[in-house]
Amino acid sequence: MALERLAQDILASAESEAGDIIAEAKKEAKAILDEAKSRAKSILDSSESQSNKEANQISKEIVASARQSNQKEILVAQKTELDLAYEMAKTKLSDASLKGRASLLKHLLSEAKKVGEGKMVLRPTTIDRSALEDASKDYSIGEEVDGMGGFILEAADGSISFDYRFDGLLEEAWSSLLPKITGELF
Repeated sequence: MALERLAQDILASAESEAGDIIAEAKKEAKAILDEAKSRAKSILDSSESQSNKEANQISKEIVASARQSNQKEILVAQKTELDLAYEMAKTKLSDASLKGRASLLKHLLSEAKKVGEGKMVLRPTTIDRSALEDASKDYSIGEEVDGMGGFILEAADGSISFDYRFDGLLEEAWSSLLPKITGELF
């Protein structure tokens, strides 16, 4: 009987110790699980925060890129319109039936008289040759020059020349008036 009692005491002690070990293991498992959940939540929150920051940044970059693309398209469209306007002006100036062409040539001749001293040669554009031959009795008429209209006045020895062709005058006027033209068009 004493052996039986001893076996029961050992069993009770083992069961008690096993219960304590199991309780301690459950407690430790719960602590490990809680810590793992806490770490997982922290990682999830950090990842979510990082993802939100990256999404925000990507959104800003996409918007900035779209704005830049729109601005580029607007600038290209504006340049196209300016080029068309310039070409239209060139076409009008190249037209022999341009209203006021004769008075414009007379004005250019009077300007040329102010700068031309001595024996000067007037080299007309093809389109204005006949009008300039009639209007410029003070100069000898030289070879024709390329251009939309007007003439080049040069010294007989070729040492100096003044360009009164419409091409250069248009370019000069266009450059100086471009801000105003742009303001009117856009």
